[in-house]
Amino acid sequence: MHDKILVNLGSGGGTARLPAFFEHWRNVRVDVDPATEPDLVADLVDLGAIPADTADAVWVCHSLEHLYRHQVVGALSEMRRIVKPSGFVCVRVPDLQTVAGHIADDRLHEVLYTSEAGPVTAHDVLFGFGPDVARGRTAMAHRTGFTPTVLVRSLKQAGFASLFVRRQPNLELVALARDAEWSGDGEPAHLLGALGL
Repeated sequence: MHDKILVNLGSGGGTARLPAFFEHWRNVRVDVDPATEPDLVADLVDLGAIPADTADAVWVCHSLEHLYRHQVVGALSEMRRIVKPSGFVCVRVPDLQTVAGHIADDRLHEVLYTSEAGPVTAHDVLFGFGPDVARGRTAMAHRTGFTPTVLVRSLKQAGFASLFVRRQPNLELVALARDAEWSGDGEPAHLLGALGL
């Protein structure tokens, strides 16, 4: 029996991207693509089918960048609505500030890293993973981007009281957000460690 509930937004076709931390949690998979067979087909900006204060945690990994800029705060506000006050939201997005260095060095189409889906270039980070978009999966196109300042500002505009943002060595930003204050200065860093981030 799973006591804690994770709402996994933009879950795709499985749980491969979830940290072991969530292994014994009930994983409610939400995705805009019905072909991924999620528990709930929904857009990040409309999670109305999920009651307020349902989730102990919300996980959104490389999905916010698929929204238009004007939709981001609304999506984050929906996440804030569905997570319990004692819970947390974990957001992972590409770090465009770091990727911009590769672009400035004229390396737009050079491989930055290899993901489970294949090689990823700065062009893929900016505009969406090319092979997916080429296959007609236009929902996978990137419509906005984040730097640390933009991510913090968006989370604050959504009303989160406590934020922690860290730049990762894998060209991404990770943020933890919640309504309640952290129990101590080290709590968010400890939680990121438990998440393997």
